[in-house]
This record gives sequence, structure tokens and C-alpha cells, in this order.
Amino acid sequence: MKKLPNISDAEWQVMKVLWAEAVPVTSNLVIDRLKEIVAWNPKTIRTLIGRLVKKKAIGYSETGNSYFYYPLLNEEECIKEETRSFLDRACGGKFNVLMTNFLKEQELTEEEIDELKRILEKKKMKG
Repeated sequence: MKKLPNISDAEWQVMKVLWAEAVPVTSNLVIDRLKEIVAWNPKTIRTLIGRLVKKKAIGYSETGNSYFYYPLLNEEECIKEETRSFLDRACGGKFNVLMTNFLKEQELTEEEIDELKRILEKKKMKG
């Protein structure tokens, strides 16, 4: 797997908009979507878009005077990498520490518990 670029928390907000749109969009649309979530200046958002282009996290196409941006990275792969990174930083890479702390504190529905059981049973069968 290729090394994914380091994406800041603010850049994640831009990526989420692009993943949600699923089609190339202008910076103005990204700004409009983010206005609903954060109180950032449009110039700040354009700067974040520029950084993501430099990091090769997003690409763009030019049509007339407009630039249309789209993600170059797969959302699922980015989430997996961010999860691995967090696990290494917060728990020394020990998944059981993370899950134990999470499960002690988190309220879970019966459906969520059943889903966790199914996942663990699959892991057990593979192992």
C-alpha cells in the first residue's frame, strides 16, 4: 500500500466534503458546505485545498475559469491509516487497550453488541 500523506484535522474537514459530494466540485461549494460546520474564512479553506493538492490528496480539473476538485485518496483507506496512527500514538499499538477502554465507557445497543460479536467470531475463525 502506498504511503498516505499526513492530513491535518482541518484538512480532514475538506476531504469529508469531497468524499460526500462524490463528484468534482468547486472551492465555492466546499466553502458553502463547511460554512455549516465551521466558522472559517473562505481564504483559509482555499489554503487548505491548496495544501491538499500539494500533498496529492486531491486533484483538480480546469473548465474555463473554474477549478473542480476531487479526492485522490480513498476514504476507507484514509480512515484505516488514521486509526492505525491513533492506535500507535494513544495505546502503543495495543488494540486490546483501546477496545477495553472504549467498551467500558461506551453505551452500546444490542445490535452494536451483536455486530461486535460477529466481527470477533470471524476473527477467531481466521486466526
